[in-house]
Amino acid sequence: MTIKNIVTVSTWAELYDALYEDTYNARIDRYRSRYAFRGLSSASHDMKTSLMRQGGEYHAVEAHLLRQFRKYAYKFLSEKHNEWYWISVAQHYGLPTRLLDWSYSPEVALHFATSNTDKFDKDGAVWKVNYKKAHRFLPPDIKGIIENENTWILTTDLLDRTVKSLDDLDALGRKKGDFVIFFEPPAIDDRIFNQFAYFSLPSRPDLLLDEWLSRHPEIWQKIIVPSKLKWEVSDKLDQNNVSERILFPGPGGLASWLKRYYLPTGSAAVKKIP
Repeated sequence: MTIKNIVTVSTWAELYDALYEDTYNARIDRYRSRYAFRGLSSASHDMKTSLMRQGGEYHAVEAHLLRQFRKYAYKFLSEKHNEWYWISVAQHYGLPTRLLDWSYSPEVALHFATSNTDKFDKDGAVWKVNYKKAHRFLPPDIKGIIENENTWILTTDLLDRTVKSLDDLDALGRKKGDFVIFFEPPAIDDRIFNQFAYFSLPSRPDLLLDEWLSRHPEIWQKIIVPSKLKWEVSDKLDQNNVSERILFPGPGGLASWLKRYYLPTGSAAVKKIP
């Protein structure tokens, strides 16, 4: 299959065809996608991590951020696990990390591409990356764990079998070259569970995923969601029960959903009067 890397759709039907393209697995005769999905409210946005967005010498403070988080958050967490557990929890609670959020669900990614009504005047995008093919570029030791476990997605415990820390990961990347790992975080609350979430983990803190993917055009696609289609997509996702009230369980998510749901059509992205 030849992948057209940038696809612009014009209808809901075209959008769904693009999201679910290449999901059939002939070996098991089932539709089991191997794609990671990530939605962006603006198609022009790159995939900088929250750590990169810190600016300055962000790579030099990464270890300090995580170390201080572990020290002060320790008493609030009942589980005390490995480094990959801790960085997952830190990302979940908003600490700047080198991780990026992804979902198994194209609808969840589509929600994040269309839920920001301040960006309804801009085209959105959904990135889809074949994590099975991405993992073919992993160093042999990590790839061996995947093959031995007969899985194409790692967990924090599986990753810990071969790579114990960010320092070890960086050293492996310097030795073997750049790579990206996709792994599932622990389901510490309903938000992770409902978002069907997992993370990408680059082999160095300054590895921009866009740049790495450009070297491997056979494993990814970027689907452009035109601004004129966003209202329709948002409304249909609501009808499919994919909204803030499900993805962010609790009063905050409910309030966000209601605020967006009752926004008058046509008022999104209009310049507000000071």
